[in-house]
Amino acid sequence: MDVSKITRILAVVFLVCGTVVSAAAQTSVRIGGVMTLEGPFTVLGQEAVRAMEMAFEEVNYSVAGKRIEWVKESSDGRPDVAVGKARKLIEQDKVDILIGPMSGGEGLAIKEYAKSVPGKTILNGFSAAQETTLVNPAPNFFRFGTDGAQWQAGLGSYVYDVKGYRTAAVVAGDYSFGYTQVLGFMTEFCAKGGKVKEKIWVPMGTKDFSSAIARIPDKVDAVYVMFGGADSVNFLTQYYQAGGKIPIIGGSNVTEQTVLSTKGPFQRHMIGIPSAHMVADGIEEPAYLEYVAKYKKRFPDGLAAPSAPFYGYYVATKAALKALAQVGGDLSGNQVKFREALAKLKLDTPTGPVTLDENRQAIANIFVTEVAQRPDGTLYTKVVKVMRNVNQTLGQPRDAFVARGVPSRDNPSCP
Repeated sequence: MDVSKITRILAVVFLVCGTVVSAAAQTSVRIGGVMTLEGPFTVLGQEAVRAMEMAFEEVNYSVAGKRIEWVKESSDGRPDVAVGKARKLIEQDKVDILIGPMSGGEGLAIKEYAKSVPGKTILNGFSAAQETTLVNPAPNFFRFGTDGAQWQAGLGSYVYDVKGYRTAAVVAGDYSFGYTQVLGFMTEFCAKGGKVKEKIWVPMGTKDFSSAIARIPDKVDAVYVMFGGADSVNFLTQYYQAGGKIPIIGGSNVTEQTVLSTKGPFQRHMIGIPSAHMVADGIEEPAYLEYVAKYKKRFPDGLAAPSAPFYGYYVATKAALKALAQVGGDLSGNQVKFREALAKLKLDTPTGPVTLDENRQAIANIFVTEVAQRPDGTLYTKVVKVMRNVNQTLGQPRDAFVARGVPSRDNPSCP
């Protein structure tokens, strides 16, 4: 036999044997996390770290006999930075699974990046722009948390029917998540007959909200406000300092714990603000109370209750761990078995069951709330209504819902 042919055969044999040995010797699963530890969403990112840490500790950093190796990277809310960190984790740090990101624009960018790494799996952390999974989804991108429009289910009807609001102005973040939240609120509010008189869009990271506050029309029943993290605190502080009297309707992140736990004079004005979200501090179910107790014990320096970002990253991490356990930690063959397990997963979470639709997007409960005060003075979101099993099209036929177009500054508008 020709020597060169023998050499080629031996090379193939060694390659195959090496691959088998390498797969057999794989004793760990590397999981990456992208969270915002810089910029206006820093406090949200800190909660994301706590969430993944608690989920890993619950399984003693082990799944299906394999050790979990956790690698973290910090973003600052900007899509380009988030993609750069995701690329580093996957291409340099060689993580098998990525969990993140935090904000809407980051999610859209990482969804597109996911299409270039089909052998890896990405589970969304907390980003909630609607089109991330609704339009041209990536087959290896999973979102076990509901999106920002789903988070508003029930709110438009509640403020129209119960609060009696007929007109509103909108002041919101000028990016994909802001557009998504406003669409979710307006879909119901306008369908009931409500009118949105003006939309005021404000860049993320704004420090001075005086010009936006000055543009709020005098003759509206309420102001729908949608910001997150430090932006929420800054807007609320300046709104009430300026003598704002018009009642506020809170976007989801305006009334969650990263804001309610922040000390400031604005807090005394927040009692009674209606909002809606995929979580609520006032849930009384045993599973939720156990979850809160576990958070407080593990993080005595944390917030008064686990925040929505904590829940998002916690549930995503739990989903990854459960699917890994189901497939015995097998991530071979471009992780096909793992993704099949994720797609079929029914996850029992602290807020109720979560399943995925055909676009790998969560169907779950949404809680309409009002801010209330506990005897110890802390603020929390009291549940006034539960919207069960809310899907991404808000109960509408998918084709008709998609045909409305993606959320934007101008979409939707009250007819």
